[in-house]
Amino acid sequence: MSRPQTSRILWAGLALMLASGGFSGSTVAEDRAPNVLLIVADDLGYAELGCFGQKRIQTPVLDRLAFEGMRLTSFYSGSPVCAPSRCTLLTGKHTGHSYIRNNGNPPGRVRDDDRGLFPGQNPIPDSEVTLAELFKGRGYATGAIGKWGLGFEGSSGDPNRQGFDLFFGYLCQAHAHNHYPRFLWRNGEQVPLPGNDRGQTGAIHSQERFTEEALRFVDEHQDRPFFLYLPVTIPHVSIQAPEEWIAQYRGTLGDDPEWINENPRGYTSHPTPHAGYAAMVSYLDHEIGRILDRIDELGLTDDTIVFFSSDNGPTHDRVGGADSPFFDSTGPFRGLKGQVYEGGLRVPTIARWPGRIPAGTTSEVAGYFPDVMPTLLDLVGAPDLIPDSIDGLSLAPTLLGKPEDQKQHEVLYWEFPAYGGQQALRLGDWKGVRTDLMRGKDLGIELYHLASDPGELHDRSAEHPELVSRIERLMFEARTPSSLFPFPILDGLEAPPERP
Repeated sequence: MSRPQTSRILWAGLALMLASGGFSGSTVAEDRAPNVLLIVADDLGYAELGCFGQKRIQTPVLDRLAFEGMRLTSFYSGSPVCAPSRCTLLTGKHTGHSYIRNNGNPPGRVRDDDRGLFPGQNPIPDSEVTLAELFKGRGYATGAIGKWGLGFEGSSGDPNRQGFDLFFGYLCQAHAHNHYPRFLWRNGEQVPLPGNDRGQTGAIHSQERFTEEALRFVDEHQDRPFFLYLPVTIPHVSIQAPEEWIAQYRGTLGDDPEWINENPRGYTSHPTPHAGYAAMVSYLDHEIGRILDRIDELGLTDDTIVFFSSDNGPTHDRVGGADSPFFDSTGPFRGLKGQVYEGGLRVPTIARWPGRIPAGTTSEVAGYFPDVMPTLLDLVGAPDLIPDSIDGLSLAPTLLGKPEDQKQHEVLYWEFPAYGGQQALRLGDWKGVRTDLMRGKDLGIELYHLASDPGELHDRSAEHPELVSRIERLMFEARTPSSLFPFPILDGLEAPPERP
């Protein structure tokens, strides 16, 4: 059977499901299932968009998206670093149950820049059910364009083996540290980018190619529902943006000291890192606008759910020249990337679906990446596809302006066996945090009341021992050990620790 004929049959079946009530009629247009555009920025801080309080960086497209949709102001990533966060997004499982719980490379895979080889990170197995597989099974065209980080080419984690018809971009996050790479991947084949040679600048910025591929994907699938996942690499360092965007900020941000890279295998140097970083975010904003404009030109805006977020908090300690304190990147929150405090986890999140998601609204409902799978499936009228094994719940009632129907998480949970070893759990307005668990620190819990202390400045564990005991029990119940990502001090617990 030819591909076009197969597509027509799938679309006919989809239309039949719509007509017979296979999708919930209140959320889906009568003549087609909605498209889904899922955009995930890389290391974008909570307050790095104008609509979330940013003062120095211009983001008119995303500000307009927020004006046309809903801001989620208490929404969290799945982890404070890349790979585990993306795993929670695509599988609906938090890091107490997800297969990937930390960055890491599989045995035998090494980096060789001269030969263009990259390790590709530990692959998720065939047994994991991804959001793309569920959409594809519902008749959607599926594409992923950007940074993958969940398996190398040909592995079980290869995006083409995890439900994506198209993958274009970086398979390995180390490869993605350069925005002017010598090649990108398209469905298992390397695509050369002539004029790029691992320098600060080059002929082709990766985001330019991401946008071109996204526009092509939308054009090719405008007549059938599509799921397009855009895990872009901006503003992850290296600091690299087209010169015309840097020029808009050069000399406008006060003192901008040159950042010199002293590690030849690390991120590239930059003469004006503040201008360069701001340019990256504004350039991303512009490129997202190009994609939204094409969707509008094709008359698909009202039939397209757009969900925007970030994979974790902003870069720490001026790594790569990024300066999160200068841009007040986390707003009122404590912590940065790699930390389970609010600044490392709480991310700017926007959802738009004209006529369904109320425009110009804000929600403080607590949610996180495991909720994306059930929310999107619920919105497109496919709640029957939501796996029973996930940790997420649907935020569709909130997004559709029906907060009275919204189920609430009892807890939101994170564990991170790196950066000293960390664990966090949010229980209503309370949050328990453990740090340095790999460095011999005891299992004591810091306790913060987020409603009155969003900056997590005042540890109140001594005032509420019963609440601390409850959080300890919930942390114990929230996880199962992982052989791939051992967490010795937690894996050895047979019961919650006894408190004096």
